[in-house]
Amino acid sequence: MQENREQWSSKTSFILAAAGSAVGLGNIWKFPYIAGENGGAAFLFIYLICIILIGLPILNIEILLGRTTKKNPVGAFVALSDSTFWKYVGVLGVFASFTILSFYSVVGGWSIAYTYEALIGTFNTTAFDNPSAAGKFFDLKNSSAAWVLGYHTLFLSLVVIILLSGVRAGLEKASKFLMPVLIFILLILVVQGLILPDANKGVSFLFQPDWSKINGQTILLALGHAFFTLSLGMGAMMTYGSYLSDKDDVVNASYLVAFLDTIIAIFAGLAIFTVVFSSGYDPTAGPGLVFHVLPPLLSDLVGGYIFAFLFFLLLSIAAITSGISILEVSVAYLVDEKNVPRKKAVLIMASLVYLAAIPCALSFNILSESTFDFQGKPFTFFDIADYLASNVLLPLGGLFLAIFAGYFWGIDDVIKNLLVGESNSIYFGNSIAKSKNFKSIFGFTVKYICPFLIFLVFLYSIGWI
Repeated sequence: MQENREQWSSKTSFILAAAGSAVGLGNIWKFPYIAGENGGAAFLFIYLICIILIGLPILNIEILLGRTTKKNPVGAFVALSDSTFWKYVGVLGVFASFTILSFYSVVGGWSIAYTYEALIGTFNTTAFDNPSAAGKFFDLKNSSAAWVLGYHTLFLSLVVIILLSGVRAGLEKASKFLMPVLIFILLILVVQGLILPDANKGVSFLFQPDWSKINGQTILLALGHAFFTLSLGMGAMMTYGSYLSDKDDVVNASYLVAFLDTIIAIFAGLAIFTVVFSSGYDPTAGPGLVFHVLPPLLSDLVGGYIFAFLFFLLLSIAAITSGISILEVSVAYLVDEKNVPRKKAVLIMASLVYLAAIPCALSFNILSESTFDFQGKPFTFFDIADYLASNVLLPLGGLFLAIFAGYFWGIDDVIKNLLVGESNSIYFGNSIAKSKNFKSIFGFTVKYICPFLIFLVFLYSIGWI
């Protein structure tokens, strides 16, 4: 262990930071639209089961690896195994986080840009009369390389400013401020949505299952999203876990992080679907739901200016809290493994991510015609980075985590380390880990269920099933 390694000041700080990592664009942007396309409540029900089957066990393992070794993903595997193979599994996590941020920063830039557009009242103009007009506005803005690069630069700069201050002064303070603000804004939007005419249709859509919409593809989508929404497989939770003290209860923290992540996704669905149904629009609008459909719908509401600004501010905060955790993975790698001073490590990795993101940012304008044929479809640089990270690197990272914990580290050692720490709850934490059947259930899940289901997600993601 490093003698001067920083730690969270409290378990609450870690939970807020880890929840901030998990709560990102996947909750506010992706969950509502994939739920909308796949039967609303029916998808939600399966998604919750998948969180329990895959999300919680892998989240426990990833945080535990970090807390036990006090290392980044590469250092964690090296500390627990002499095999070079597992070292490169750690490298895979660092590379995944780097790849994700190279396109995530572009989407984060869009969020900040739309926060500004909402602030200056753009959504109340004729450019946002309907979703089609809003879509044309979005495409027009993206056709400007300066616009996309400018907001990408702004987003990454905000992430860098936070990380330069360190773990407690940067990560922790930012999370302690931003997460309560995010939850407060979301609650305002939920309440606002619930008082709209026909809001009950949106509530019913999210909570009354339409089982006819469920098929094999829906289940695999739910499995994949449950895995990705918790920031698993890229080392973020492992890195955050490495700043925990040995007295902190991993099981309790994992449950609370998963709970916050899930409840925020549900609240985002409520906030969005009540507006969509109240306005008479189709909830199956797909990826364009946030940037194409919501701006004109929000602007039509009483007080729409305020609610549009709050929504995109919410989206920006979610993007920033995830962005700082993603970049922290590669920063921690340089600090731990290469002994690079923290501020220098932040600037080095941020510069490399910035350069890698330029082709992604230009994929919507200057490089829009520079595509690569893959699976019969033209892929831009943005598409390649997204596909590589989401469909290949993250599932592989999660699969190797389950295999390492189940077969190399060993369930006995995993349970022993899970029992290290103090629990303040009779319902969660060590009280669960000490229960009679926990070891057998957890061991069976990690050794058999998780690898099998994650492997299915991987095969589905790359188009083999």
